[in-house]
Amino acid sequence: MTLCDMCGAETRLVVALVEGTELNVCDNCSKFGKVLRVFKEPVSVESGHKRSPDLEEDEGEEIIEKIVDGYGKLMREGREKLNLNQEEFAKKINEKASLIHGIESEHHEPSMKVAEKIEKFLHVKLVIKEVLEKKKFVSSDSKGVTIGDLIKFKN
Repeated sequence: MTLCDMCGAETRLVVALVEGTELNVCDNCSKFGKVLRVFKEPVSVESGHKRSPDLEEDEGEEIIEKIVDGYGKLMREGREKLNLNQEEFAKKINEKASLIHGIESEHHEPSMKVAEKIEKFLHVKLVIKEVLEKKKFVSSDSKGVTIGDLIKFKN
């Protein structure tokens, strides 16, 4: 079961159009809008299990790719070793010279695709893999104030 977007009740939900916004609401709150369809709980693709509504995350590690600090200097040094100016280098990797200038001056961080092209051509390392630890977050069991508690309904 998941929580109602309006009152926070943990029950079966429907998708309703309330004041121009689609919300996942319980049967009681659905009277404030037009019911569009029955809400289907999200299913995790990897495991086939339903996601927990209380924000529990498994602890573990996640690997991300990141552009290194000082990428502009590394790129410029690699380009200069090949005796290329920015315009010539840009043509070689099929990018605009203004983009190369922006990256070397570190006004623009290269996308992963561009960084990989630069790495391959200049034989420099611009992308590193970084390991992030996942933390476990659990919501409290106390029923705090919800948006529904703050709104006065006209009956």
